[in-house]
Amino acid sequence: MKIYNNANLNKKHQNGVIAIGNFDGLHLGHQKVISEARQKAKKFKLPIGVITFEPVPVMFFSKKSKDHRINSLQQKKTQLKNFNLDFLIIIKFNKKFSSLSPEQFISKIIYKKTKCKYLYVSKNFKFGFKRRGNIQTLKKFEKRFNYKNIITTPYKKDKKTISSSFIRKKIRAGKIEEINKLLNRYWCVEGKVIKGKKRGRKIGFPTCNMSLNDYTIPKLGVYAVKVNYRNLRKKGIANIGYRPTFNGQSLLLETNIFGINKNLYNKVISVSFKKFIRPERKFKSFEYLKKQIKLDIKQAKK
Repeated sequence: MKIYNNANLNKKHQNGVIAIGNFDGLHLGHQKVISEARQKAKKFKLPIGVITFEPVPVMFFSKKSKDHRINSLQQKKTQLKNFNLDFLIIIKFNKKFSSLSPEQFISKIIYKKTKCKYLYVSKNFKFGFKRRGNIQTLKKFEKRFNYKNIITTPYKKDKKTISSSFIRKKIRAGKIEEINKLLNRYWCVEGKVIKGKKRGRKIGFPTCNMSLNDYTIPKLGVYAVKVNYRNLRKKGIANIGYRPTFNGQSLLLETNIFGINKNLYNKVISVSFKKFIRPERKFKSFEYLKKQIKLDIKQAKK
């Protein structure tokens, strides 16, 4: 998969099929859009690609939307590779880009950059200055810019439309098993292991500590997890919270990895969430906390 950062496509990737969107989380709804686009490309033997934006537009417009991502840009790239795409276009979402009118967006991005023949979007796709462009706008300019706009029907589960905002809501509620089904994979946080107070080590449960950065903050508490680092694959238990027993002030993801004796400071690891075990709470003493951790580990191993 060739990755383009704001650049025009090579000729071999022009005149193809493109799916466009934020694709935050790459959930089953997104997968449906890309799958339908890929079928069209296969039918007419055309190149297939995706256009996405960085950062996610809502994070550009609102600094309060910091804790927003379902997946990081790097995760998005890795996940999109699994769709056997020919190319990925990452458009830098900045002040200049956000000021483009809907017609300029179509002319400069859809036409000049890609010259695409088929353009796949979801029903609620909005674009251009103040999000004034929509699927009717795309339809209006089809003939002028020589493309066919195809709107995919929403993916629904139990009569509910699956969207990134729907999944964020589920993450905040700790509904991990539901989320994993909607993503068709484990929800995963990637990040660099940072040094902590080493309290976990002192009470016999050393942890790898990570900041959640821009990820959506899950329900605070304890989770059964899987941890990946290069070729290392281990099960574990993780706590997301403020460590009230220790009067902690900052939010951390702390992961105790089963069966490992390895220094992972400054290493990038991925923590995949399997099941919510219990909410975070404050304990009377370290001994009460140790007893509870032993019970949590037993449940996580189950």
